Amino acid sequence: MNTSTTTPSTVNGLDTESMRKKVAAIQADPALAMTRWNVTTRWMGGARSDTKVASCEIGGQRVTKDFTIRVDEPLELFGTNQFANPQEVLMAALNACLVYGYAANFALQGIALKELSIETRGDIDVRGFLGLDDSVKAGYEDLALTVHVKADATPAQIERVHDTVTRTSPNVFNLSQPIRLRSRLVTS
Repeated sequence: MNTSTTTPSTVNGLDTESMRKKVAAIQADPALAMTRWNVTTRWMGGARSDTKVASCEIGGQRVTKDFTIRVDEPLELFGTNQFANPQEVLMAALNACLVYGYAANFALQGIALKELSIETRGDIDVRGFLGLDDSVKAGYEDLALTVHVKADATPAQIERVHDTVTRTSPNVFNLSQPIRLRSRLVTS
């Protein structure tokens, strides 16, 4: 009797065979692991801004993109409430990075996801942003995430994936570790 099992090539909507080939290629040539991300944001009046995503680089190859991320503020913060505000976009970016991490890690183990959602919340005292009180931080003290997972897996398997995802997520790293921010001002 043959007890070996084959892993489906598509799990959670991801081509696991291609993912494994890409991982092997990166292990053989670390230059393929290098990525560069960039955006350009323009003020659109009031509290509105539009961010253009035109390209990125993955493994030395330019990838053309054409996306616009529109951002606004609620009426209570003098915006027009047409779009998510910067804090909601920040949380969405964190959650989206984690969602992909869960989907990919479960897929590579052949585990089908049935449901996945992440709730994130945080509190900001706008006195810091407004410069009214130097003792008040301009941003979050912390963010609280609740991950809801339903998968064809044991609780131990889900916990291992959770630990891997939170340890390896670029956006968890970016939000939880000090990173150098270089700012250059150009006037005309």
